[in-house]
Amino acid sequence: MSIFETEDYQERYALAKERISEIADQNEMDAVWGDYFLRNGSLLLRLCQIYEGVKAECISDGEYRLLNQKVYEDILPENYEHSFCNPTYCVQKFAGLLVEKPDEANVGGQLLAAYSAEFRGAIGASYRGELLPLLIRMELFLGLFSLVRDALTENRQPEVTYLREQLYWYVSDYAEDMSEIRVAEMVDPALDFASKIIEGNDLSKTDYLYKYGAYITRTEEEIATFIASMEEEKVECIASTFSEGYRIGFELTGKDLSKKTTVNVRYPLGFERIIKASMKKFEDMGLKNVLYASEHSLFRKYMASPVGYFGAIPNKQFIDDHKEDDALLLDGQLVTRKLECLEKAFETYKEQARGHAGPAVMELFGEEPFSPITCQEKPAYSDEQQKLTVRLAGKSGQLTNTYIPGEERSFTIIAFPSPAIGKDFAEIFAETVKINTLDYMKYRQIQQTMIDALDAAAAVHLKGADGNDTDITVSLIETKDAAKETKFENCVADVNIPVGEVFTSPVLKGTTGTIHVSRVFLNELEYKNLHVHLVDGFVSSYALSNFDDEAVCQKYFKDNVLYHHDTLPVGEFAIGTNTAAYVMARKYGIESRLPILIAEKTGPHFALGDTCYSHAEDVKVYNPDGKEIIARDNEVSSRRKDDPENAYYNCHTDITIPYDELAYIDAVHADGSSVRILENGRFVLPGTEALNDAFNEE
Repeated sequence: MSIFETEDYQERYALAKERISEIADQNEMDAVWGDYFLRNGSLLLRLCQIYEGVKAECISDGEYRLLNQKVYEDILPENYEHSFCNPTYCVQKFAGLLVEKPDEANVGGQLLAAYSAEFRGAIGASYRGELLPLLIRMELFLGLFSLVRDALTENRQPEVTYLREQLYWYVSDYAEDMSEIRVAEMVDPALDFASKIIEGNDLSKTDYLYKYGAYITRTEEEIATFIASMEEEKVECIASTFSEGYRIGFELTGKDLSKKTTVNVRYPLGFERIIKASMKKFEDMGLKNVLYASEHSLFRKYMASPVGYFGAIPNKQFIDDHKEDDALLLDGQLVTRKLECLEKAFETYKEQARGHAGPAVMELFGEEPFSPITCQEKPAYSDEQQKLTVRLAGKSGQLTNTYIPGEERSFTIIAFPSPAIGKDFAEIFAETVKINTLDYMKYRQIQQTMIDALDAAAAVHLKGADGNDTDITVSLIETKDAAKETKFENCVADVNIPVGEVFTSPVLKGTTGTIHVSRVFLNELEYKNLHVHLVDGFVSSYALSNFDDEAVCQKYFKDNVLYHHDTLPVGEFAIGTNTAAYVMARKYGIESRLPILIAEKTGPHFALGDTCYSHAEDVKVYNPDGKEIIARDNEVSSRRKDDPENAYYNCHTDITIPYDELAYIDAVHADGSSVRILENGRFVLPGTEALNDAFNEE
């Protein structure tokens, strides 16, 4: 029996569609309510049209293009001000039309905006011909309509309590089905919707892009056209770099890839020609490809960075406004329910999960930086709910690691520019390809020289220059056998493409001081004049100047970097060595548009959250020189066996300090003497000077 469709689902669908058609064809309510149900009902009927057209295989390329615009137009920036998905608009329009408790002002409007956003969660499913995700939203719409109609018929205002209860039980009741679908998408190659698009279409044209159901703009078409024009040799080179990075990641960590059966390929739409070549190379490794869409709903967290295959984001403000919609519902009972359903889903797919090797990720960079508008009307977690989200994320991570063991899986990530980066797109793309394929043997040797100096140190001291307030000491683990052990990993071009960096898991005790960056982008959000203060490895305070209101600044950082934790430890300290990437960014003025994947290689960086070895600390890892990397743990992750709930934070955010904002980086010995690694933005350690060659090309 399909997880998406049964005979019962078809019967319910027919009834729901008929009733929604009746609602959309007549005006049973006053102007505000009537407009709300007309607009949302019309969207759902359009999704029915797509679902039925997909099943009948009767949608033309031209119709796909037209439908793409129609299903997303309501939330596009030019229309969002008057969209029922906009919490501010909903709160204003429904003011005085709902019965709210005195302490719940705005909740009614927030709920109605959340309903509208949730209806949109069926868009991708309708294009994939998946009935259940569409059906449950149709029935949610009808339930909401009945609540409102019954109240108005009795000459009373609808009560917010009932609107909330219906949405709560919708999420709770369908948590099991949606968890099963989500896990199946992660590990079951039989769900091959995207694979069929890639394999079954002429990729030299752009019509195929509109079949995914993701939002498509000229940018995606330009990418597809650009990739289609590439010489086959270059396509194969990029695909080899991508797939080989994945394979080498298993090899270097001593993990057995031959035991694995699937790989999850994540990519931006438009890159299908390269992805097709990569998929073939993964298949040659014995891996079947699993591809799933990046989507948002009350069942899938709204996130600024996509996870899965993705098109354009119609409106980043929409994503920001709805990222805490579950604050309208979240309680301990719902968290427990979600975790139980996730565990059951993993148990159903435990064989496929055990064979899953992890993700191969292609990222896109170059879009205009986004700073969200502060929306007072959007839902926000209470202090108690923040603790619940931490618990949910932590337990979900543990379940994932149980069924897809961290010590057996790996990943790789590579990034390319978007045409949105500007007129120099073709040149930047070409330089990015060069950066992604740099001579890793050259970097490996230079980085080994740096590691040899760092291995002799007890700490590293970083000091800022020219107004940068960075002044921090990083404590390092002590080696017991210098001939066999090392503190830093020599990272070239495997799991994190491009080269290069050396990184470690710092000892938290003694890691104290200030990290300061004048401007940085973390997970696509901008932070101005960011100061992070650390005491014994943990964030003690922070400040930024994005907003005039300090409280808003504090919340911004806590929500988006600390992920609602009161504090986080430093999970990683690294020194990036890719001066070529740094120079490229300066040459084209795209420093603010680099992805963290590349940006972290353009200076020293600190990661707040878990270590790079999260959930795989017990797997021995060796550098190319044969030495075991012993800094895989810290005082937090070492709790994993006795107190697993408090051993991980399930987040890892890199903060990079540009070379030109640094006075020096010193390797400090136990006796207080030191060896200088970098001075005034240039590498000065003997044997590393070649890294400065790129600066001479500026």
